[in-house]
Amino acid sequence: MLDSGKGETTPTKANRGPGAGPENRRAIIAAAREIYAEAGLQTPFSAVAKRAGVGQGSLYRHFPDRVELALAVFDENFDALEASVAAPDTTLDGLIDDIIDLAAVSTALIDLIWQHQHEERVAHLTTRLAAIVGTVVTRERLAGRLGDHVTDDDVLLAITMLADLLARADATERRPIADRAWAIFRRSFAPARD
Repeated sequence: MLDSGKGETTPTKANRGPGAGPENRRAIIAAAREIYAEAGLQTPFSAVAKRAGVGQGSLYRHFPDRVELALAVFDENFDALEASVAAPDTTLDGLIDDIIDLAAVSTALIDLIWQHQHEERVAHLTTRLAAIVGTVVTRERLAGRLGDHVTDDDVLLAITMLADLLARADATERRPIADRAWAIFRRSFAPARD
């Protein structure tokens, strides 16, 4: 407890030491996901630390800037997508549903990543997403649910267009708009009829 000089004491957090690092990191990522979904990127970086229940020093040790924090959020998102597509019954529709759900709450971070897309530290996201899409496209083609004319790049372009559309839509309109857009892509991706 610290004396404020007025005879009052304010509670202080106990320093839990270096062992708290991984827990603090997870709390910061979760807080960033929530706070930027609610209020956008104009939210002060310090608000993330406050929501996570950590000091600003801890925030900056883990994430020196917003881009590093956005990358951590997306890496977690891609971890979930990779786990999802590892299941042999995951379809392209299932993958797109997962991406829409993740993108709908990450629109501010999508914009931030897009602004830094040519930086080396961001490049691995493209590689990870391409591998995820490649796995599902191959599976869908073998199952006869995807036309031979559809390439991995076509699906990646559709995902980019969906993410951009979601970033521009009001929160209440995101899912219906994404569903309509994906229906258009789905029809164009279908196998050709003889």
